[in-house]
Amino acid sequence: MGRGVLGWVLLWLAVGVSADPVRMGFGTHKPPYIFENEQRGLEYDIVDAALRSAGYTIEAHYLPMERLHLMLKRGELDGIATTNRHGQLDVAYSDVYIQYHNVAAALASRNYDIRNIADLGRYSVSAFQRARYLLGPEFQAMAEHNPRYREEAHQIARNRLLYSGRIDVVVGDLRILNYFNREVADQVDVTQPLTLYELFPPTPYRVGFRTASMRDKFNRGLATIRSNGTYRAIERRYEAY
Repeated sequence: MGRGVLGWVLLWLAVGVSADPVRMGFGTHKPPYIFENEQRGLEYDIVDAALRSAGYTIEAHYLPMERLHLMLKRGELDGIATTNRHGQLDVAYSDVYIQYHNVAAALASRNYDIRNIADLGRYSVSAFQRARYLLGPEFQAMAEHNPRYREEAHQIARNRLLYSGRIDVVVGDLRILNYFNREVADQVDVTQPLTLYELFPPTPYRVGFRTASMRDKFNRGLATIRSNGTYRAIERRYEAY
């Protein structure tokens, strides 16, 4: 091993040993963004790399979003991922580190006429936890006036509800919906065609930190991994999904 490579490895190990742990909250299992308890995923890897660049390591906690928000308010976490300024938290929000691409999906056989977010109010709708805030005010208004609107703590439940016909419309990131098809294929008929309603612009997400100082360090780390190619390398790692 050359001296330069050896020196880099030793430096990386030293940083790993001395880095401060950050109690970071992530949502429950939602590949390809979060592979729960595996310390990987598109979103996990980005947050981890940015924090490492800032001199931190992650102590990961995987819980439903409502629980994560409560723990952050209590000071039991230092930050939570997958939130934004619609999230109604009194926290220091980071720069945008990832975007999700949410759609509304229904069985094609239902032949629904859905042209805008307000039209969802005519149907039973299942979304991810805190979608009523994170997807903006128009979606929040629909959710609050729709008695058949619900949110799931575990995103795999939406695939079961959709393909079993127990819900009219599900709302979520298309890559997550597609991934979970393979995990519910022995329970429901996932070969049924879907109609996708492109009602939402890309949803930008930020990390919510308890302190501005940690937020600022994360932002610097995020800028570093964007500039040095690490961010793009992480994206390529999950392109197959």
